[in-house]
Amino acid sequence: MKKILVLCTGNSCRSQIAEGYLRHFANGRFEVYSAGIETHGVNPRAIATMKEDGIDISGHTSNNLSEYSKLAFDYVITVCDNAKERCPFFPSAAEKFHHNFPDPAKATGNETEITEAFRQVRGLIKSYCQNFMNERLA
Repeated sequence: MKKILVLCTGNSCRSQIAEGYLRHFANGRFEVYSAGIETHGVNPRAIATMKEDGIDISGHTSNNLSEYSKLAFDYVITVCDNAKERCPFFPSAAEKFHHNFPDPAKATGNETEITEAFRQVRGLIKSYCQNFMNERLA
């Protein structure tokens, strides 16, 4: 079975959201993992935002890239510029993809504005993941 790794800086928001959607759209046909250059824990707002769309990521854990050093991935997707720039080289024939999504954890304003920032990023990631999987499952 093909494996996908989603990388971000802290494996707390964007990569967690992407992992949730990729798993959803893959429907068991791919193994999907996410990791960070650092680990910051799964952001509660990311969990809540995904729950609004019917996807439960509450059981996800925040993992460091080093935990997957022995796995051979077919695809590696970086979802922020920082992860792309800091991602260490690891021997792999993985096809690499990159899309820099805004970091919803850095949103400012009142609760409504922050929630809307998470929803907007969720929508961008959902669309990207759906297209990514559609291309690989075609």
